[in-house]
Amino acid sequence: MGVSIIIKTLNEEKRVAATIESAMAALPGGIGEVIIADSGSKDRTVEIASRYPVTIVQIAPPAQPSCGIGPQLGFQYSAFGHICLLDGDMILDPEFLPEALRFLADNPHVGGVTGHVEEMQTATLEYARRVQRNGSEKRVGDIDRMNGGGLYRRSAIEKAGYISDRNLHGHEEFDLGVRLRSLNWRLHRLDRRFVSHFGHTSNSFRLLLRRWNSKYLFGTGELLRASVGKPYFGCLLAELPELKLWAAVYGWWALSIAMLLFLPDKGLALGLVLALLAGIVALMSLRKGGLRMGLYTVVSWFFHAAALPVGFLRRRRPPTAPIESHILHKPTRTVAERA
Repeated sequence: MGVSIIIKTLNEEKRVAATIESAMAALPGGIGEVIIADSGSKDRTVEIASRYPVTIVQIAPPAQPSCGIGPQLGFQYSAFGHICLLDGDMILDPEFLPEALRFLADNPHVGGVTGHVEEMQTATLEYARRVQRNGSEKRVGDIDRMNGGGLYRRSAIEKAGYISDRNLHGHEEFDLGVRLRSLNWRLHRLDRRFVSHFGHTSNSFRLLLRRWNSKYLFGTGELLRASVGKPYFGCLLAELPELKLWAAVYGWWALSIAMLLFLPDKGLALGLVLALLAGIVALMSLRKGGLRMGLYTVVSWFFHAAALPVGFLRRRRPPTAPIESHILHKPTRTVAERA
């Protein structure tokens, strides 16, 4: 059975050629297709991708870019029994798909399989903080989500309704994971490389601002909104430990506001608020190994906590509705026909 490799892109001119070449070379027996699911690139991504025998589809108004829209756009045009998700800055390991396909064939209750994501760039503060917090991203065996992509069974995706929620600007693979597991599908990580990833290298504070502007930070609130009333809502709450942290941040803000409003000595109130802030930054600096990392951690808490209610209140569109899009390029022959 062939594989539809979906490459999600948005302004990926730097790496997209290498990503496409790795995907084409990795198709087992040459059976399958490569689909570029573009979220409206303004650079040369589409021009470069058009040089290859791949299908290129791009969102069209009123569709808007989001983390969840790319996989669903590609899935909408896919034809094969297995779906492999890649970002446009990843290099697919040539031996991953054959091993993953064998694993799925031998384990009919597994809906998706992935491997390790090898980071090729110097880690930003955000990435370092995420790795420290979430050791599960390296765990081998059964997992709750396939962060970074992997190979999914089409039949599992179809039972779950859709591969990714177009409304989500983050947590789209966690959303898919919890939906699949609620239907008794398992997810698995092999102890081998899946892709090499060339991620962000920009200053982490600048990256934090960019993630607010791109609505990426709204993802947690959007995920909660999408799951309200669903049978897996309780499971989702239990598996989002950051919710406890954001609740603590809200408590901190409430205490600070209360001191400023109700303490008669406003100078003392302001001093206590600043002292509390300085104390928490100092504590996190000790835990994280430096003032820069401690300050970044606290600033990141503030951004994420502020983004949660904004994301929760955002208007949703039906995740199963077809995504408005255009086909920009189709190969004269499919990969399967060339094989």
